[in-house]
Amino acid sequence: MKTNTIAVALVVAGLLAVNAAYAAELQAGAAKVDITDRDAGPVYGPLYAKALVLKNDETALVIITVDAVAIGQIGRIGSDYLPAVRSQIENEFGIKPANVLINASHCHGTVCADVAERTLEAVREAAANLVPVNIGAGVGQENRISENRRYKLKDGSETDSRRAYSAPPDELIAAVGPIDPEIGILRLDKKDGRTLAVVYNFACHPIEGVPSGANTADITGFASKVIEDNLSDGAIALFLQGSAGDINPAMYKDVDKPRDAEPLGNMLGLSTLQALRKIQAKPDDRLRVVSETIELPRADTAKRIAAMEAQQTNLLHSLKATDLNLKTFIPLAVKYGLSPEFPSYYAHRYLHEEMMGSEDLKKLDADNRENLKQYIENIRIMEELTRLQTNLDLLRKHQAENTAAPKRTVDVEVAGLRIGDFVLVTFPGELSVEIGLNIKKTSPHEFTFVAGCTNGYIYYAPTADQLNNTGYAQEDCDSLLAPEWQEMYQSRVAEMLEAL
Repeated sequence: MKTNTIAVALVVAGLLAVNAAYAAELQAGAAKVDITDRDAGPVYGPLYAKALVLKNDETALVIITVDAVAIGQIGRIGSDYLPAVRSQIENEFGIKPANVLINASHCHGTVCADVAERTLEAVREAAANLVPVNIGAGVGQENRISENRRYKLKDGSETDSRRAYSAPPDELIAAVGPIDPEIGILRLDKKDGRTLAVVYNFACHPIEGVPSGANTADITGFASKVIEDNLSDGAIALFLQGSAGDINPAMYKDVDKPRDAEPLGNMLGLSTLQALRKIQAKPDDRLRVVSETIELPRADTAKRIAAMEAQQTNLLHSLKATDLNLKTFIPLAVKYGLSPEFPSYYAHRYLHEEMMGSEDLKKLDADNRENLKQYIENIRIMEELTRLQTNLDLLRKHQAENTAAPKRTVDVEVAGLRIGDFVLVTFPGELSVEIGLNIKKTSPHEFTFVAGCTNGYIYYAPTADQLNNTGYAQEDCDSLLAPEWQEMYQSRVAEMLEAL
């Protein structure tokens, strides 16, 4: 009996020693759950809620990524989703809401109605399978799949590239904005060397779609599949959207081939894997989270709206009479483009009329050319009106919201976290890429990354210069914020980074 008691005591002591050893290390668990709405139509690649749970002696953190357009405000996920998921996690695991980070990929896929419960399923599975991990941080590069969608025009104004309206004439464009080709990577390996999870951060709207038009997680869904398929069995790839407010997929307005996110996603996934293989995971139990709510100023766009309404009236009045309609314009445009010197008939007839002292065909050509010119000018005016009207509607919408708000500021949750050498700051909106680049450039940490569309959604968050645009683009019209917000946010983030 005494021998058995000693044996049991030794086993318990051994287990306690193992648990104590584990407690001194960073532990992590990862899982994913399908959140695709399969009643919404055909599906090409599932949408997922993915969870990464991390824990050391002092801190626990949950990172959730969701293949959805936003966390609240727009799309299928309502504004009650974030507090509901956080509250349940706190009830079940004792992890405070500020330590639950939820990022939307910003893909435009359709999620299921019970997305909140399925998100919690992923968290429960990840929390139930915590293991000690080694971690490493690093960066990759991918500059082939994205482009800045804002055009700097020769008159000093800016517009943007959207499928909602036409691009401006080529001859008006002076320059384009930057992209951020950096892929931020956090690698988490089990102690036996197998990869448990990869967190990767990149800036690009995942809105390319697939040729069939089916429901899809788009570029980042395909990228995550490539990463997971080439790592250890069960490895989870979690995508964190970056500062992608003004970043589109490359060749976004191409009309000569079907829109297909899969090749772009494959490139992003392979570039991530290429960088991942150079990152060495090592023991590192550093885990820290800071979070606060800051007040940012709301915009007052009444004067801008009035100016755009006046411009709209002027454009309407600038439309001029022309004898053509679409049916007659197209064949004339082809003829006068194909044979500028002799568009209306064969050359010999022009030469014959000239010999006879007649200019009938030349007079016809002059009239047609004037009508063609005026028709094209009218088309461009109508294209401009389309761009103006779409963005004017956005300005009016947010001006009404800001006017009705109980205070002249909007509350936003901003978080900063450190996992080993991997440092991340967040914002609940679509940050313009220049803001993310600024934060990275001035950070004291080598591996600093920025995640937009996190812990809520307040539409676009453009730079101060973009908000002072004398033209109009979605980023500066689909926003609640006044120009002063940028300096306030970047200053607060700089303080957070120093604290991390």
